[in-house]
Amino acid sequence: MAYMSLWKKLSATQLNAAIQAFSLIAIFFEGYDQGVMGGVNASPDYVKEVNIGNADGTITNETKMGGIVSVYYLGCMFGCFVGGWAADSVGRVNGIFYSAIMALVGGTLQAAAQSSDFMIVARVVTGLGTGGLVGITPVFVSEISKSDHRGSFLGYVFIANYLGISLAYWIDFGLAFLDNGYSPVRWRFLLAFQCFPAILLLVGVKTLPDSPRFLASVGRNKEAREVLVHLRGADDHRVEMEYNEITTMAEESKKSSPLEFVKVILGLDKQKAPHLGRRAWLAIFLQIMGSWTGITAVTAYSPVLLRQAGYSELTQNGLAGGLNTIGIVGTIISAQIVDRLGRRTCLMSGAAGLSAVNIIAASLYEVTRGDPSRAPSFAPAAVAMLFLFNLIYASTWGTVAFLLPTEIFPSEMRAQGNGFGITGWSIGVGMTTLINPILFASIENRAYFFFAALNFIWIPIIFIFYPETKDRSLESIESMFTTSPFFWQMEKAYKRGQESIVQEQGYGAPWSKSMDRTSHEEFAMEA
Repeated sequence: MAYMSLWKKLSATQLNAAIQAFSLIAIFFEGYDQGVMGGVNASPDYVKEVNIGNADGTITNETKMGGIVSVYYLGCMFGCFVGGWAADSVGRVNGIFYSAIMALVGGTLQAAAQSSDFMIVARVVTGLGTGGLVGITPVFVSEISKSDHRGSFLGYVFIANYLGISLAYWIDFGLAFLDNGYSPVRWRFLLAFQCFPAILLLVGVKTLPDSPRFLASVGRNKEAREVLVHLRGADDHRVEMEYNEITTMAEESKKSSPLEFVKVILGLDKQKAPHLGRRAWLAIFLQIMGSWTGITAVTAYSPVLLRQAGYSELTQNGLAGGLNTIGIVGTIISAQIVDRLGRRTCLMSGAAGLSAVNIIAASLYEVTRGDPSRAPSFAPAAVAMLFLFNLIYASTWGTVAFLLPTEIFPSEMRAQGNGFGITGWSIGVGMTTLINPILFASIENRAYFFFAALNFIWIPIIFIFYPETKDRSLESIESMFTTSPFFWQMEKAYKRGQESIVQEQGYGAPWSKSMDRTSHEEFAMEA
């Protein structure tokens, strides 16, 4: 028990830093495992071991190779719902702990793989753990954050996603020099390394407190208040207001079942909270739209560009690593702007920027179609567009697509509800990973014009149907889903909800930046 209460010895700053650190580790695992298979598939010994090609590393069975990679996302889909239900039942910290166990087992099995069947099972097991981690961690971060810093807190956590992807590329870059890349250490160490963050989670995550919102949802109000006071570093009227809002909403909560997602997605659950089906589809389609911005196509097709431009394999690997590293810079930018500009502005401006970059990249390719000899001269500009694309995506869609689903579900099923977003991510990435080779084989560079058009379509969809959650408490967001699906109607419903709070409590809406100075002063005088 003393081990599990170590958080009580930390200051508010130290406690928030500890939560962010372990959240970084959880998301790092997801990013690393997402990026590691690029290097693994490039290892001749792995290609021979799982029988997808020749001893020199030439892949002859692309379908089998793609199946081994994509089956991981099937595991993620199941993992996010199982993990989400567990997190809504036994807590966010316990949910992360159990997911880390599964991730550790999966990583160990991958590193020890002896055949393609062995590898497929290992990938599914790893996906189950990853789905749980990426489904629960953003929810945990959202629930312990202040309303005016929720986006930036999660934005900094998602730096770890790109850090994991980048590190996987750079480790492979270094191991490629070992025995000219033919050593089995190249791919086995790559896969074994992911066990390290899983072990760190198992050792340390239990030292953290659970989310005050989860504790309140299961009737542990005294513990919820204690955690909230430690997180905010004060015991004043602002904490009391936040605590009252959390417990009031928790009193109306109803526990979800393991199969709740079936009822929700079919629109059959009308008692737990209004319009849960709509929220689920908003979360799913947001991630699918994010995948179809062109991010997977740009990342996956970049080696082809670099090879066509005449770059050596060494340069290709270095640029590929740098391409993913730039995502870290984009995520830092996202952390700075998401709470200032808002979720909707980030998504719409990001889609506009990505559309423009797609058009430029496609045009540069188009110039070389008639004269391939000009490709090397245009290659630097095309590579620059790849870097710019990743920068824009990471600073907008890369964070917000994971943030918004954690904000729009009620506390008693927030982790399970976020599973719909992870499902959308799994479907979107799986679809684009499967279709991209076919798309580029048939229309080549003109695929980028296609992605540009899709990004233009995403802008009005976001404007019409997606809510703005910036500077709004997780409890107050509930009022936005008591009306029609249009943004302007949700805004009116939110304002009515805040006016109702003013009338009932007599001192204004829950403490946030949205309250004007006069309201703060009046409440302080009354207090």
